[in-house]
Amino acid sequence: MLPEIRMQVNPYEIPKFDLKVPDIKSFAKELKGFHSQFIQCFSREEPRENFYQYMSGQFSTLERKSIEPIAVSIENGHVRSMQRFVSDVHWDENMMLYKYRSIVNEDLGDPNGVIIFDESGFRKKGSDSAGVGRQYCGNIGKIDNCQVGVFAAYASVRGYALIDKRLFMPEDWFDEHHRSKFWNKCKIPKDLNFRTKPQLAVDILREIRKEEQLPFKYTVGDSVYGQSPEFIEEIEKDTECIYFVGISSDTKCWIEQPITVEHTYRYGGEEKKKKIVEKTENKPVSIDTVARNLNEYFWYRRAISEGTKGPIVYDFARLQVVVSKNGMPDRKVWLIIKRSIDKNPEYSYSFSNAPADTPLETFVWLSGMRWPIEQSFEESKTELGMDHYEVRKYPGWNHHILTCMLGHFFLWHLKIKLGKKSACYYAIAA
Repeated sequence: MLPEIRMQVNPYEIPKFDLKVPDIKSFAKELKGFHSQFIQCFSREEPRENFYQYMSGQFSTLERKSIEPIAVSIENGHVRSMQRFVSDVHWDENMMLYKYRSIVNEDLGDPNGVIIFDESGFRKKGSDSAGVGRQYCGNIGKIDNCQVGVFAAYASVRGYALIDKRLFMPEDWFDEHHRSKFWNKCKIPKDLNFRTKPQLAVDILREIRKEEQLPFKYTVGDSVYGQSPEFIEEIEKDTECIYFVGISSDTKCWIEQPITVEHTYRYGGEEKKKKIVEKTENKPVSIDTVARNLNEYFWYRRAISEGTKGPIVYDFARLQVVVSKNGMPDRKVWLIIKRSIDKNPEYSYSFSNAPADTPLETFVWLSGMRWPIEQSFEESKTELGMDHYEVRKYPGWNHHILTCMLGHFFLWHLKIKLGKKSACYYAIAA
């Protein structure tokens, strides 16, 4: 049985976001002011007005917040005009995202900020929506017909927000059948190439770094990203950035640095050399094996968050290991093991490049750091209709999701501006 553990000290606490009926009298004026920062992203007055009306509808009390109900409910709204606006009209998305992240930095920016990567699924019927297919849909926990987006969120001591997105296009969408039947119909860019989810995350991370607007110290992702060498290499380009990423249980490692020697051999009549691990019995083992054989002395009990029935508690252990790459020692990292306190415990594993003197509390804190992006998905879907869309085209998906991201952050702006513990909003459309 584990002893009572010492006091926890997290790097900082991220505030939670409660939506309540507010007392803001100038909500519509505030929203107009927010929108005025994006007027240069549209070439004409009509799309600018549609942009305002569309987001207004997302704040409404409508049960279904797709284009037609919004257009019908808004004064002077036109269904066809709004449909064209969302799916066909050109938006300068690069400028919008640049301006948006600048605004996010004004309210949420902090040198110890966290960039969080995760994906979210959107169930769809039919086969003619961009990127749709039978694939894993995380929010329902199984394979279904859906679209999947790769997202980045930003979290700091001031709050959290979604800051970028990419629609994941399954590989079969790049075959001749899909290209000939769906690409023109879905307005998919002709120069689009297949990108894995980690590669999409790399694209997002590069763009955020290039802009140099949002400061951050930590990068967090699950095993989809932790298993990607390309993703890890991109993070490590910034030597000051600390990552905390999930890994699979069969990942191989050494607890101690193995000794390597140069082995000479002949191949094709030529003498060649390669490095090998000195002792053949000194083979790397899976991290699952390491975890299940770890003495109880090394385990610490910690609460990672507060649930509806009290603190959510796990056992944690950490040790530095040497990662095996193709049977040879690679980099030295922290292995963080999280174990449930059930009779038959479940284990999960993460790697981190944090400094050797990093306290356990930092890893415990990082292990629970996916909740801000999960909460962003939940709030954007339940309050703003992020998953209510009926658009099929590639630009339509991007425009709808971007509008939801902006709307979610706008509520955070009101919360921060008022200095209240609870954020607030109210319906501005009938």
